[in-house]
Amino acid sequence: MKQLIIAFSGPSNSGKTTLITKIADNFLQQNLKVLIIKHDPADKAQFDFNGKDSFKFFQSGAEVMVLSPTRTTFFSHENRDILKALKLSSDFDICLVEGLKTLDLPRISVFCKEIDESYFTFSNAIASYEKISHP
Repeated sequence: MKQLIIAFSGPSNSGKTTLITKIADNFLQQNLKVLIIKHDPADKAQFDFNGKDSFKFFQSGAEVMVLSPTRTTFFSHENRDILKALKLSSDFDICLVEGLKTLDLPRISVFCKEIDESYFTFSNAIASYEKISHP
């Protein structure tokens, strides 16, 4: 099976995470391997905290991989662009990308309450959980 990549864009609190989670769950129930790539343009996501060993390792400047019985987490100092990240995703059947609205990928724009036409240039489809108004 050829890898399927679908991107999702939309304003904050538009329902992107909810939609991506539901779609991922559907594919996982079909025994497909799913990767979700989340873009963090404001660099505000926090993954580890001061005092933890993995935090200390990362602060040392090393690349850090944390293995546990239920997950593997990779912390990197390298700023990987989406194309490099997608190359790393080749082990997966489905790759769902949140954000990066100008990247040329099949894309669904998600809206809540109001449509923002600035997303249309890069969208193949739109989605909403509720009735939305159009200016």
